[in-house]
Amino acid sequence: MIDTLDTRIIELFTREPRIGVLEASRRLGVARATVQSRLDKLITTGVVRSFAPTIDPSALGYRVTAFASLDIRQGARESVAAHLDRIPEVLEVHTITGQGDLLCRIVARDNDDLQRVIDDLVGDADIVRTSTLIALSTVVGPRMLPLVRSAGGYARDHTS
Repeated sequence: MIDTLDTRIIELFTREPRIGVLEASRRLGVARATVQSRLDKLITTGVVRSFAPTIDPSALGYRVTAFASLDIRQGARESVAAHLDRIPEVLEVHTITGQGDLLCRIVARDNDDLQRVIDDLVGDADIVRTSTLIALSTVVGPRMLPLVRSAGGYARDHTS
């Protein structure tokens, strides 16, 4: 579990990932050692997984986002996952319930390139069927701060 101070630390480092611990402690009004120990705890417990930059695929020229549901042969999840891991345009893969076995978020430069990516996807004999949906626009993008605020009991109303 996280508390309000953890929430404030996560929020600050999300907004300004290059801020130092000393400056964060000054802005939050707590000791430097407190911020450092809280960050260490958040990292150790896996709440904070990375301080890596957030990349926008469209800024790299990948303007098409799609979701592909894959039906795979029974027992082939590991080998299919390894195949999908080798395709750079596959950004995420989740096992799912309902129709399909895996759900992939993929990107492409345009619709023709999307066909190439789908052809790469189905290039594994253990993938028996796919269904692809193209995202027309992003209504709510990837975000974590509202969840962090809720989990930490942080009452201030913010949007991320």
